[in-house]
Amino acid sequence: MKLARDITTAATLALVLSATAACGQGGGSTGPAEPVSTDEDITLTFTWWGNDDRAERYQESIDLFEEEYPNITIQTQFQSWNDYWSARSTEAAGSALPDVMQMDAGYVRQYGATGQLAELDGQIGVNLDVDGVDDSALASGRIEGTTYAVPVSLNTQSLIYNTKLLDELGMEPPAEGYDWDDLIAWFSDVAEAGADHDPRVYPIGDMTGNSPWFQQWLVQQGKAPFTDDGEITFTEEDVRAWADLWAPLREAEAFFPAQRAAQLEPKTGINSSEVVAEANWDTLMPNYTAELGSDDLDLMPIPTGDDGQKMYWHAGVMLSASASSAHPDAAAAFIDFMTNDPRVGKIFGTSKGVPATQAQRDAMTVKEGSPDDRLLTYEDAMSDEITEPAPVPVEGYGQIELEMSRLAEEMEYGNISDDEFVDQWFAYAQDTVQAD
Repeated sequence: MKLARDITTAATLALVLSATAACGQGGGSTGPAEPVSTDEDITLTFTWWGNDDRAERYQESIDLFEEEYPNITIQTQFQSWNDYWSARSTEAAGSALPDVMQMDAGYVRQYGATGQLAELDGQIGVNLDVDGVDDSALASGRIEGTTYAVPVSLNTQSLIYNTKLLDELGMEPPAEGYDWDDLIAWFSDVAEAGADHDPRVYPIGDMTGNSPWFQQWLVQQGKAPFTDDGEITFTEEDVRAWADLWAPLREAEAFFPAQRAAQLEPKTGINSSEVVAEANWDTLMPNYTAELGSDDLDLMPIPTGDDGQKMYWHAGVMLSASASSAHPDAAAAFIDFMTNDPRVGKIFGTSKGVPATQAQRDAMTVKEGSPDDRLLTYEDAMSDEITEPAPVPVEGYGQIELEMSRLAEEMEYGNISDDEFVDQWFAYAQDTVQAD
């Protein structure tokens, strides 16, 4: 699963970044913004994580930008996720980040709060327009009110599910407005029906270690997972309640076995047709559909809490500028172009998430009934439920998330008890934040 791979890499790099970030303390401001020069020859460096397909789409977009700004040249570099943050941490040690870089919400605090990223608020209304970006999404790029990153694509949590498998099991998705108890009961029914399927079909993998859903569940309890100044707000009792929620399914061995999931890698249970559902970001659905090789996946919302769904936009991809850039105005203009220009929206479609601005969404060519069409329909339907700001993770978030997943797997294998999972993970989260 990509999420699991990303978490693993984030965790292994967090210690390096924590050590090097201190070298960049102070001075994220780039001074008063001025309209980008059209006379001076400017070269900007731009880097991202991704593959050859993303590189081709970026290059096509960059060609358009350079036509609009003939005096600006964009030098590009890209890496796999596994190498991307290692390279950035090395650059950060010398205060030499690229002029513009693809940013992930999990790293905004680690780079922004340590003076490595430019403060973009002064550029807004001069070289950078964010009027088309949802305020709750913009919050994911802010630390204590200062903007360090701008979302260029969005996603939100969902249950991705296999319609064909449900039909084969003679089952329907949960009714609209279902709650957490309904979800547990539905998973239990799917597990019972799937036991006689060949091959056996499971409802979902163990949810106990799913940190994004834990955060979403906390938000539904009226509790932001993290404070503005980078502390955790959840208690050991919150972690225990979360683990207890999934205990009936663990005890019934209803979750997709971790051992089988490891055997299938790099594929996952859902794109191997052995799991009915996966709790993940909605924008993964079109990719999973392509990997599955059939158009049998769809989206349903997260369960409803006592006070409603209370969802938030998550920035799929963000863009930041370096605090050490010699050309902050040009960097902001480039971020603006990638965020707002409709042609960029048409070039990328949903390949890096649903565009953050309506102008780019409207420019996409989407076939009716396609996975992209279902994704956009889902996000349109969920937009009224987006009532909360996106949590900005604490420093060391990657480590904390990985440890949650690891301990949940240890619990699934029977190596630790439920209580040990709760005690060990909460203590680890506290220690990691205090260490930072």
